[in-house]
Amino acid sequence: MTFRNDSISFEQKKDEISRRRSQLSVVKQTLLKKRLCGFESNTQLQLIPRRSQRGSAPLSFAQQRMWFLYQLEPNSAAYNQVASIHITGSLDLAVLEQSLNEIVRRHEALRTTFAIAEGESVQIIAPALTITLPRVDLRKLPEVEREQEVQRRTTQEVQQLFDLEQGPLLRSILLHLSETEYLLQITMHHIITDGWTWGVLVRELVALYEAFSIGKPSTLPELPIQYADFAIWQRQWLAGEVLETQVAYWKQQLHNLPTLQLPTDRPRPTVQAFRGARQTLMLPKALSQELKVLSQQEGITLFMLLLAAFKTLLHWYTDQDDIVVGTDVANRNRPEVEGLIGFFVNQLVLRTNLSGNPTFRELLGRVRDCTLSAYSHQDLPFEKLLNALKLERTRSRMPLFQVKLVLQNAPLPPLDISGLTVNILDEVETGETKLDLYLELRETEQGLKGLLEYDTDLFDASSITRMLKHFEIILASVVTQPDAELNQLEEILKKTDKQQQMLHKIKQKEVFYQKLKNVQRKVISENL
Repeated sequence: MTFRNDSISFEQKKDEISRRRSQLSVVKQTLLKKRLCGFESNTQLQLIPRRSQRGSAPLSFAQQRMWFLYQLEPNSAAYNQVASIHITGSLDLAVLEQSLNEIVRRHEALRTTFAIAEGESVQIIAPALTITLPRVDLRKLPEVEREQEVQRRTTQEVQQLFDLEQGPLLRSILLHLSETEYLLQITMHHIITDGWTWGVLVRELVALYEAFSIGKPSTLPELPIQYADFAIWQRQWLAGEVLETQVAYWKQQLHNLPTLQLPTDRPRPTVQAFRGARQTLMLPKALSQELKVLSQQEGITLFMLLLAAFKTLLHWYTDQDDIVVGTDVANRNRPEVEGLIGFFVNQLVLRTNLSGNPTFRELLGRVRDCTLSAYSHQDLPFEKLLNALKLERTRSRMPLFQVKLVLQNAPLPPLDISGLTVNILDEVETGETKLDLYLELRETEQGLKGLLEYDTDLFDASSITRMLKHFEIILASVVTQPDAELNQLEEILKKTDKQQQMLHKIKQKEVFYQKLKNVQRKVISENL
């Protein structure tokens, strides 16, 4: 009996360990696996040193590709990133501007421009930069006109181009909506920022405003390194055996990589114009919770489950077994870079074979293995990968993958300021896109919220609405039928489509008969 009780206790502990492990990010799962095997990544052996010379520095690999894209399409706003911060309360405009300028002082990336020196691209770091915060007073406008003006100015702001050589690559504007209501818009070019950066910026803005508003100095510690230090270190570290190992893995993984043949509403243009739009999806809270429970039971992350469902959707749309989807990784697995503003994010190619009509549970295993393996080799920058593969360039589509899935889990800072309520609004729509499809999911208190950005040269809005509905159906099906085979899940989608078509025909008939009745009434009225 004692042995049995100990056994039960052990099983309970094992289940708890498995549950906690499943809640780790994929990066942390990979690092844990390495440590349990007695392997420690070379990236953890030494701290990134500060550079000895100031002024200019080489570009990071991510910046290098962004610089290339800028020179290819200098009139595109596709890489403008905007954050809209809604502020309610008694706002001190001078303190807000002071706080923004302190952030610019702290982070060299915000004072950086780009140039060609002696045939090499370099980042030029200004020793100082003072930004102004323009204020637009919209308080006297009626509510409807005010909302229209906010939208007009937002669109204007997000489409205003940056000059990477002249700078600055940071803009801000404050819209004064009412006596105690403001909208702070901050725009940066992607070459100096990424999704994680916005959390860093807002966290520092809150801390600095809190201190400056009561006459105290900054409480933020000085940064251990700057982005240029990382760029120099990255180029030195990613060489020799480290580079060869990473390149060898990806060459094998991406051999004979297929192109996803999505059915489009129009032929693909020979030159991608980056015109885009977006639609949203709000999953019920109960379904979102069930998806989390299923992922924990299977010992995987929520991202892996969503990826498996997304690949099931793409399998149905394309009838291809070899499904390739891109994703982003924060690429901040070193403590020195966690608090930096800069462009660190890397892109990974996630390739999964869906042949053999697997059950969804079996597919989860395939996706888990594929994802963990990719994250174990995440240090190779996407730009280096493209060069190593020596792919033939085309301007009709992005290389390696044209569809991306991202689950946003960048840490959001607490937004508590004395006397103010601060909320970060959803990302502003730019009207441009870089991919055929980009699905971003984010956890909210109401449930998982999705945003599907699509190329309007390829897809109609109605096709995207249908695609999002199919994705939700798959998610709702797998939480109750995780052992359903792919063809069974696809049968559910077919039945749903047939039902929708029948409802559409019924609605068309109702509209027709209503028009007929209106004509009859008109004829009768004229005869009378």
